[in-house]
Amino acid sequence: MHYNTYIPGRLLIMGAFITLLLSSCGTTRTPHYNFQELARAAIRLEMDIDEKDNHALYVESSKWLGVPYRYGGTSKRGTDCSGLTYSIYKKVYHKKLQRSSEDQRTEDCRKVTKRNLKEGDLVFFHNGKKKRKASHVGIYLKEGKFIHASSSQGVIVSALDEPYYRRCWMQGGRISD
Repeated sequence: MHYNTYIPGRLLIMGAFITLLLSSCGTTRTPHYNFQELARAAIRLEMDIDEKDNHALYVESSKWLGVPYRYGGTSKRGTDCSGLTYSIYKKVYHKKLQRSSEDQRTEDCRKVTKRNLKEGDLVFFHNGKKKRKASHVGIYLKEGKFIHASSSQGVIVSALDEPYYRRCWMQGGRISD
């Protein structure tokens, strides 16, 4: 009889000790990732998504691939380039950007060189007519690739080193905190 009361009491003390140990400030918690969702995003974007990458950016970006181009649009029924950046930034970073490429360039961010681009930076292009104004914008992902809304193909991932984007490159932009 004494034995039966001793064991549950001992288990209770051990359970309390383990709980205290796991909840101590020295314990680091591993973030929860939906690995199936990340795998789908990696396949759709045709790129590896590393542990250090902003998973929310890649998952959200992958959901926009194939959305048709619609001037002035900001939804998955149709979007233009600045509508895409506006929508992704609102969802992933909880930041509201201006609604035009030029306003995003001049009002929402500071200039960044191409070699200093980081994941989530905006990339700006001109159409060759007005080199002083941005006519196109996308979001830099990594490894020279960015997501944007092409007027002819809808939302796609392109490479900065493609001849058209090299020729029309304007600047990168980092959103201010």
